[in-house]
Amino acid sequence: MPLLALEQRLIERFQHGMPICAEPYLEMAQVLDCSEAQVIACLQQMAERGSLSRIGPVFDHHRAGASTLAALAVPAERLQQVAERVSQYPEVNHNYAREHHYNLWFVLTGPDRPHLQRVLDELEADTGLTPLDLPMLTAYRIDLGFALGDAP
Repeated sequence: MPLLALEQRLIERFQHGMPICAEPYLEMAQVLDCSEAQVIACLQQMAERGSLSRIGPVFDHHRAGASTLAALAVPAERLQQVAERVSQYPEVNHNYAREHHYNLWFVLTGPDRPHLQRVLDELEADTGLTPLDLPMLTAYRIDLGFALGDAP
């Protein structure tokens, strides 16, 4: 099967849910009528090109604990230092710079809200910067899948 055809079929079929089983890539291959090795190679090539960022579950954080979106207004000359400090916390999923007064954004997850507050308080004490704390009030389920046309 040509690689691009397999890529398109993988995305069309599995962007909204991988098989939950002991051998998900084998099951995907069976559905797509190809080999498990072809599926894995295709996913690796997409990742290397940057057209695939991750394969993994999306958890309902309210069932697993608590989370919040947070931001800091960091002076430009301290951005790298503060970002490295933020990244040291295991509760931080990721952080990223933005062109805004609040220029360092990050997501915190933890067992409960008091735990998150302790991390935010510690970050404020460490950096001298007050975090903007934006806990999710309402969850919206948005289908971020993309149709690629008629899959071969």
